Amino acid sequence: MRILLTNDDGIESIFIRELALALVKQGHELSVVAPRSEQSWVGASKSRNRGVHSDKADLGFGCPTWIVDGTPSDCVNIAIDHLLDTPPEGVVSGINIGLNTTLGFIIASGTVAGAFEGAIHGLPAIAFSQEVTFETYELLKTPNGKPDALLAEALKHSASIGASISEELLRSIKPESFIVHNINFPLSCKPTTKIKRTVPAHMMVPGLFTPRGNDGKHNLKFKSGDDVSPGHIITDKAAIAEGYISHSLLDYTKLGA
Repeated sequence: MRILLTNDDGIESIFIRELALALVKQGHELSVVAPRSEQSWVGASKSRNRGVHSDKADLGFGCPTWIVDGTPSDCVNIAIDHLLDTPPEGVVSGINIGLNTTLGFIIASGTVAGAFEGAIHGLPAIAFSQEVTFETYELLKTPNGKPDALLAEALKHSASIGASISEELLRSIKPESFIVHNINFPLSCKPTTKIKRTVPAHMMVPGLFTPRGNDGKHNLKFKSGDDVSPGHIITDKAAIAEGYISHSLLDYTKLGA
């Protein structure tokens, strides 16, 4: 299958590398177009007020690769219209460093937005994300930060599972459906880890910024928020806590229903 792969953590992330290698190993006709630098929490933003630069690169992914100095949405839009000789049959985004679960965070995710950019091009799309601890997240965001042995093993399992289910998931969506598969892998992911169908947890996430400091700035401070989900639904947050792979369908045709 012809697949376009992007992410929001940047082209140098080992997480996108593992997924790219796994997709190529599965025999997919893969192209990678990813941001030059980290673009976490940019949502579906596009670079409106400046030109966006693209460069072809060989990073050992085993497939055509471009680096784009922009957002995940920029990457997918530019790739489909200007970089790929043949349009992709589906768009995959990730693997993200950290979960993209709950309504409070999905809507802000650059990884999910990269997949959604595929959806608004009429293509089926998937967003993949990997649970990590807060301490590991901070480490991986530093220069030369690498996962420890346990996370590296889990990541390989997640990438392998993701690659193995990508074609089935992508082909399950009709063109122009505006649907994105949102897949989240638990920290303890193994080849035998089961997938549970979920819905995004209803999270209230107020107070993400500090009070104004002496320099006049309000700084982002991460918090998980408050879960106000109805008790009868199986949420992505709950499934991950139980050690399952969470699979939510983000149906953008129903957001206003």
